[in-house]
Amino acid sequence: MISALTEAQSSALQGVNGTPESLTAAVTNVAAVDQRLGADLKTRERWADLQSKIANLANVSGGGLAVYQAHVEVTDLTLALYGAVRRNAELSLDPDNDISALQQAVTADMPSVLVLVSQMGDVANLLQTATGTARAALSLEFGEKVIAVEKAVNSLTESLQAAVDSTDSTTLSGSLVNTLDSFRRGVETMTRGANPGGRPNIGTISTAQTALQSSLNTLAGVTLKEMEGLLDERMDGLDYRRGEAIVIGLLALLLVLGAVLWPIFGRRLTAPPAAAPDEPAANRTPGAYGPQYDLQPNFGEFDPTRRERSGALR
Repeated sequence: MISALTEAQSSALQGVNGTPESLTAAVTNVAAVDQRLGADLKTRERWADLQSKIANLANVSGGGLAVYQAHVEVTDLTLALYGAVRRNAELSLDPDNDISALQQAVTADMPSVLVLVSQMGDVANLLQTATGTARAALSLEFGEKVIAVEKAVNSLTESLQAAVDSTDSTTLSGSLVNTLDSFRRGVETMTRGANPGGRPNIGTISTAQTALQSSLNTLAGVTLKEMEGLLDERMDGLDYRRGEAIVIGLLALLLVLGAVLWPIFGRRLTAPPAAAPDEPAANRTPGAYGPQYDLQPNFGEFDPTRRERSGALR
């Protein structure tokens, strides 16, 4: 959305009528996202207002300065939408410092840099034809934009450096170095073209502006890819720990059940044998009352169940 808005702003200042196709596509995509997430992120009302103002940009009249101011209002509202998404999604509260720093770079620093670079170049173009008080006001604004771009680039660099310093990723540093260096070289070229204190070099600024937008888009893509990898790694770790917790919980449950059921089964295994009946051993069913009751005395052995014979019988 930000890239499409800056493109539309530059095109409108060059006298191109109508809404660029890139902006139409961006509005459609953001509207689709708002249908899915707008209620949760509490951005429905803010997006509806911004969408209405974007639709009216093509109808703005009154000269280049009026067109520029109308686009500045819309881009400011877009940056405010970024801030609302960041706050309501609690992206800045991420527990990992590297992810938090990357989110700061993507949702705050990069959009601000892109808007300020675009505005700096467009103000430089407006200065070419401005006269009188309008030229004086634009000269002052141009100087402010040059300073603001420098501060925004430093903030972006610090966020990315903070991510690199606190990450365990083996690819984050290498992925960011080349794209960040290319971006900073573009900023330096644009600043030289701005020629603070003198007359801006429009050709240098325009060339640097185009290169900056391209390198910033590349940098954003690299940063988002690294964020995705870090978040996927964290989710894998959470899934592993969740699996460990489930296994430990099941083992604990089995131990508790074993402690409860063991005394019951233990008593059954050690229960005393059934008492022998009064019936004679010869009439018993073998094994019915335990082997100790199945024994029958052999002939000539002492039989405790018989009474002592009298001496006369002997």
